[in-house]
Amino acid sequence: MPIYMYKAVTKTGVVVKNKVESPSRQNLMKSLKNGNLMPISIEQISYRSNNKQKKQKRNVTDIQEIMKNVNTTQLGVQKKTLTTKEKVNLYFAKTEKITQRDLVVFTQNFYLLKKANFNNIHALDTIIKSTENVSFKGILEDILAGVEAGENMYTTMEYYENVFPYIYVNMIKVGELSGSLTSSLEQAVKYLDETEALNKKLRSILIPNIVQFVLLLVMLVVGTLVAIPAIQGIFDELGTEEELPAITIWFAGFIDQVILYWYIPTFIILAIVGAIVFYVRTPKGKYNYHYFKYKMPIFGELIFALDFSRFLKAMLLNMKNGMRIQDSIEVSKNVIKNYVMLSIIETSINNILTGSSWIEPFEKSGLAKPMITEMLKIGMQTDLTEMMEKLVEYMEIDIDNIMTKIMKALPQVVYAIVGAVLIFFVIVVLVPCVQVYMGNFLFSAYGV
Repeated sequence: MPIYMYKAVTKTGVVVKNKVESPSRQNLMKSLKNGNLMPISIEQISYRSNNKQKKQKRNVTDIQEIMKNVNTTQLGVQKKTLTTKEKVNLYFAKTEKITQRDLVVFTQNFYLLKKANFNNIHALDTIIKSTENVSFKGILEDILAGVEAGENMYTTMEYYENVFPYIYVNMIKVGELSGSLTSSLEQAVKYLDETEALNKKLRSILIPNIVQFVLLLVMLVVGTLVAIPAIQGIFDELGTEEELPAITIWFAGFIDQVILYWYIPTFIILAIVGAIVFYVRTPKGKYNYHYFKYKMPIFGELIFALDFSRFLKAMLLNMKNGMRIQDSIEVSKNVIKNYVMLSIIETSINNILTGSSWIEPFEKSGLAKPMITEMLKIGMQTDLTEMMEKLVEYMEIDIDNIMTKIMKALPQVVYAIVGAVLIFFVIVVLVPCVQVYMGNFLFSAYGV
């Protein structure tokens, strides 16, 4: 159903503004007039499907609820037949997706406006006017409505978790709570740019090789189902003593059994996936899964470095705004989602309360590099804020080095897997085909 933003005047001359759902602009206008409201402007900002799984907008009120407060008479919603043009417009509004690019552009524009000393309301209102994506425009209007009502931006962003990533929302949260939203937006812009750059690099490496891997598997299965029986049929028909390679016969039998009893491997795979998902959803399982993410081959070191760097940047931001170490750690932990890192941070906070070193839990975890913990220790003895600035610079260089190593190692791993499948394909399918092409089996068939 379309969502409209309207301005109207009551009988007493008060101008009211709200966001409502209504079948059509004409229907909304009629409902407002019946409720003793004189419309000034009505603008469609989004379209929401009737799918029950989708949430209603956080700061959007249904038109019927508005009318109950204005006029005690219950207003019925009248159906209106939409024109073809209206149907097309509503369809495109309904299906328009919010992309990563939309989020990046919004964050960049918001950051620039905040640097120009715009307040949040003025900045959001300016960005909304230039936003072309109807769906995203409706969400930004919802955030603006929350800000105008005295809420923080992050409280509304949390409601749209499918649009704003967890880390992104908590960067905004840290900025709003510490009074340094501009710096948080700068970090958010950098986070989005780095994430997009990393994803592009990974896609450029993985997608071609995954496609090649899948095609090899398809060729392997199809060749086993088509070529191998045909070759075996030729051998049987001519009565040759030649035999297919043992691995070919075994794999052909394996494929036949899988096809015949397909429900057994399907059930086993579903059972394993279900058990893993169930385990990961338990507190212990989630902790172990998050610990594995930090220790996994190739990407583990990078994931930890990114999380720890993000935490240190948020902590540095808070300390520059005059927060104590304990308070800055307490606020900064909101940018972390990993349970292992959160448990280390909670231990660090407890150490401060008991008079112990807050750096010790990071050192004992074995995840942080000695260089990092030593720099923090020296910072505690000298100037922690200055040392953390240097540490953040060091970690950015370290992250770049880790990513360089990953970009070198990842293709080799992928090539090794694809190569193994290719060798297996040659042995199982191509070797028997070469046997037929060479015709050596004919000598055995004719007793030569």
